[in-house]
Amino acid sequence: MRFSSPLFFGCPAEFLGGSALLKVFCPNEMTGSLLDIDLNALAAQGIKALIIDLDNTLMGWDAEQITSQIKKWVQMVKAKGFRICIASNGLSNRVKRIAAELDVPAVPKAIKPRKRPFRLALRLLNTRSDQTAVIGDQVFTDILGGNRMNCYTILINPISRKELRSTRFMRRVERRILRRLHKKGLVQDKSYRQRLGIYKRD
Repeated sequence: MRFSSPLFFGCPAEFLGGSALLKVFCPNEMTGSLLDIDLNALAAQGIKALIIDLDNTLMGWDAEQITSQIKKWVQMVKAKGFRICIASNGLSNRVKRIAAELDVPAVPKAIKPRKRPFRLALRLLNTRSDQTAVIGDQVFTDILGGNRMNCYTILINPISRKELRSTRFMRRVERRILRRLHKKGLVQDKSYRQRLGIYKRD
């Protein structure tokens, strides 16, 4: 699934005309967590590298350390031949510290969904966009940014319920967009209903 339509990503999808433009918010797949991703299926599609969000994707938003389970997952991903780059809107010191701990490159202060951080990540990975998957917990940063670059996009549920106030607000818009995508048959029913659980706090 590839999208090249012009974007007005400051505007909620409810006010955008036509399903083609709505698709820029649509992930190629939705899973519960990083651990649920089918890496063999990605490899079969020609995916060679992963651009992964940090907060609430690799680790909780307010966490200081990555869990041993996620560390083992990263090691396993590398062992399968995938390259990894962290792309985070977070501050440089924290992002670089975690990247060094995992021995992967990183793009901190990314300002996703801008294209520039994804271009930088692709350069660090030495892969093309069609060989790269973008993984994250937010539609308006990770999925939108990955779709703008024509990467394969995977939306996962956030690890923690703790988030920035601005993120909690955007979750409300995100929920409405995913509802529309679900009604149009663009996201699977099971994945959509699993995702609904994260919005109960709102």
